[in-house]
Amino acid sequence: MKAPALAAPSGVAPAAVETADTATAAPERRRFLGQGAAGVGALSVGMHLPFLADPAAAQAAAAAGLPPEINAWVVVRPDDSVVIRIARSEMGQGTLTGLAQLVAEELACDWRRVGTEYPTPGQNLARQRVWGNFSTGGSRGIRESHELVRKGGAAARMMLVQAAADEWKVPVAECRAADGVVTHGPSGRSLRYGALAAAAGRLAPPTEVPLKDPSTWTVVGRPLKRLDTRDKLTGAQVYGTDLKLPGLLNAAIRDCPVFGGKLKSFDEAAVRARPGVRQVVRVGDSALAVVADTWWRAKTALDAAKIEWDAGPNANVSSASIAQMLQAGLDAPEAVVGNRVGDAPAALKTAARTLEAVYGYPFQNHATMEPMNATARWTAQRCEVWTPTQNGEAALAAAAEAAGLPPAQCEVYKIHLGGGFGRRGAVHDWVGQAVTIAKALPGVPVKLIWSREEDMLHGRYHPITQCKLRAGLDERGELTALHLRISGQSILAGVFPQMVKDGRDPVVFQGLNPPGPEASIGYTVPNLLIDHAMRNPPVPPGFWRGVNLNQNAIYLECFIDEIAHATRQDPLALRRKLMAKHPKHLAVLNAVAERVGWDRPAPAGVFRGLAQTMGFGSYVAACAEVSVSPAGELKIHRIVAATDPGHAVNPQQIEAQVEGSFVYGLSAALYGECTVAGGRIEQENFNTYPVMRLAEMPKVETITVASGGFWGGVGEPTIAVAAPAVLNAVFAATGKRVRTLPLRHHDLKRAWHRAVPALPHGADPRGTLPG
Repeated sequence: MKAPALAAPSGVAPAAVETADTATAAPERRRFLGQGAAGVGALSVGMHLPFLADPAAAQAAAAAGLPPEINAWVVVRPDDSVVIRIARSEMGQGTLTGLAQLVAEELACDWRRVGTEYPTPGQNLARQRVWGNFSTGGSRGIRESHELVRKGGAAARMMLVQAAADEWKVPVAECRAADGVVTHGPSGRSLRYGALAAAAGRLAPPTEVPLKDPSTWTVVGRPLKRLDTRDKLTGAQVYGTDLKLPGLLNAAIRDCPVFGGKLKSFDEAAVRARPGVRQVVRVGDSALAVVADTWWRAKTALDAAKIEWDAGPNANVSSASIAQMLQAGLDAPEAVVGNRVGDAPAALKTAARTLEAVYGYPFQNHATMEPMNATARWTAQRCEVWTPTQNGEAALAAAAEAAGLPPAQCEVYKIHLGGGFGRRGAVHDWVGQAVTIAKALPGVPVKLIWSREEDMLHGRYHPITQCKLRAGLDERGELTALHLRISGQSILAGVFPQMVKDGRDPVVFQGLNPPGPEASIGYTVPNLLIDHAMRNPPVPPGFWRGVNLNQNAIYLECFIDEIAHATRQDPLALRRKLMAKHPKHLAVLNAVAERVGWDRPAPAGVFRGLAQTMGFGSYVAACAEVSVSPAGELKIHRIVAATDPGHAVNPQQIEAQVEGSFVYGLSAALYGECTVAGGRIEQENFNTYPVMRLAEMPKVETITVASGGFWGGVGEPTIAVAAPAVLNAVFAATGKRVRTLPLRHHDLKRAWHRAVPALPHGADPRGTLPG
């Protein structure tokens, strides 16, 4: 019996799958998603091999002399190549490389011979979730699985060393492992990992697995090249829209554009008369799909369907009506408390002076480069799905629900993502649609691809909120009280309502929490109140890169600047005073201030703004340098950013993530806004939802402050300081305080004719809050 092939490093699927252009592509561009079996003598320190899931295949494997499993992370093959299996998803952030570095560090293998592949969520389910959480969001990829994967590598190394010691009949203590070779110190004898694999695979796993001290790391902490770059550059990487299976058909879909609306009627005869059409499928009560031999034929047939919609109860919802709903929440008597110190309302009543401002943050779309897509094959006994997903287990659950089968009879094969940003994490609506469509054609693989318009109209949007901030000052201008009232959407109420307890969504308060290890506020105020009046419009919310840290950092950091300018204090000096009891927050802020030269005047015509926050386990700060022309044209010249993630696994990846987060964050600040009219999103493509162009991107300087002792994320935290740093710099340049985004809606011509003095930095010469 021939053993089925292992999943390829791309993790797409153990099947004869090719890129869409296989018929004409050069052989090196073809990607078959099977690899040769590990071969006799391979050490499977890793996932349950796919062919071992079947009892008959398992017996054949045993007869062939394949070794038993050891743990869930590494396969060492006879040729010394190492495959590290990663449960988290790769979407450009470098998770595969970073996690592989952690495993390789403990394994002491030859990094030049390392590759990666995905285990499947079905295998994880069958093995009592041996790989733990598959979710790749919240910058959790490394910070939540570092110990698990490091122990996997360390256990494998210990077993390889034991196998060598047994072979030589020497004490284990006399042997050491490095670069994929075990060496006996006294005699100088050595054996390669590949030669030891079979014997190591027969050993009992160690019960105690000590990990290396970070001071001894040689792989972790190095700016190693990413493992997935080559395939992306050569075009060998298979993305979801590239996927091709034998007999594959293609599907296009159109869902009611009005949230809560339904499909009323359509001209089925007109659709079926179109060339290439194989099936017309109602999907739920609100969508219509067409299956054809090509996607374009499916899409154009759908265009001919003459669909009529029942707009439903939300037909009159608009941006204006949503804004009114949120405004009412700013002064509502009922609100859920997120953080309280002292008695802020009482302190505000007795303050010598009070300041007040209202900020707002709009809906925003994830706008991934790759629209939602999935390929599904369904029979009454089994359902398989191939899809780019940030959470393979959530995709498996969605597939099983739509398939009407137990999860054990379903499988999801993860594919690298062409962008995720949270859209492909918690909600897998496109997976359910793909399976529903495939059920109409049993046994036939059907690939569903959303059009760009469908993707824009049916996102899970960054939640909309408003925030009223009030500060109380004493006679000396010292801050004595601060109240932040947030009014707006709860993501958890829309995605995981079971996690909302007593009306409280803890995610709302990111960056504003009491002191602690996650999303804590960086300032000490004698009297503090941060509360939330939940107001949920019918536009579905979702986790958008940086989540609620984005707007909360704007609200707090811009208002701190307002306080500084109103009291004629330097913005850095005020922050330092309020951050005296928050050393990690202060350290990244000081690192930025020193690098940018805050105590020295900026170049002529250039103005600076600061921001800092803490979220996703990391501390971040930024300083933006901008200029604004007399005509009001904004130029962002430079952003200096500091990040303290505790441990820095790959400094180059941290730099790339910081730079990428500013692209995303500044695109949102400059342009990103989704508006609602007639119960639907108005922005249907990039012509109405623009993003930053290359020429607009500032120079980014990244400072990594790896203080050690904890594990923070890097994919999301710095995005939150991009907008407030720029907004504070815009005020310094113009005297105008921008409190709502995007910036493109605001006239940035200077509020007064003479320039703002450089020292104290950006101080308002009038000594009053701008209007």
